[in-house]
Amino acid sequence: MPRVLSDTDVADFRERLCAAAERLFAERGPDAVTMRQLAAELGVSPMTPYRYFEDKEDILAAVRANGLSRFAEALETARATAQGARAIGSAVGEAYVDFALSNPHAYKLMFDVNQPHVEKYPELVAAGQRAQKTMTGFVEDALKEGLMAGDPQQIGLMFWAAIHGAVILELAGMLPPGGARQLHRSLEPALMRGVRPQD
Repeated sequence: MPRVLSDTDVADFRERLCAAAERLFAERGPDAVTMRQLAAELGVSPMTPYRYFEDKEDILAAVRANGLSRFAEALETARATAQGARAIGSAVGEAYVDFALSNPHAYKLMFDVNQPHVEKYPELVAAGQRAQKTMTGFVEDALKEGLMAGDPQQIGLMFWAAIHGAVILELAGMLPPGGARQLHRSLEPALMRGVRPQD
């Protein structure tokens, strides 16, 4: 008879399993990873992961939600600790690059995986919405200060696309180390000039 698991036991195992899954999913692709392989990574029986997750899609959703939440928290902290819209925008961009390059497996799974039936995973949906909000928050700060004009959602997406592209190029080895940060520092003022209010 399986022993009764405490909440701490459950949380600890889920965290260990998600850490192993994040690495394997990113390295091999989710489709190439089996529940048996995930169990073997942790030295447990093939059926053990099913005590904590419904299936592999459930694990993938948990891994992605965790990554998106950590990402959002990093950007929110950057926004909260800077003063003035220009400084906030710069701090958020730096935090974005820092997170992506320090957590390449999580970053890849957050944005390179198209997970069907995402509506089945409310934590993932909420984490995705929170992460997207972090990419428009600093734009709203700049709009309030009169540094930009336009739709904050669209402007936020432009900044997001630019920084995401720079990060992906470095992660793919198409920019040298530090290239994403350097490119971001050039792109940010250029984009800001493009959306500033017309005289």
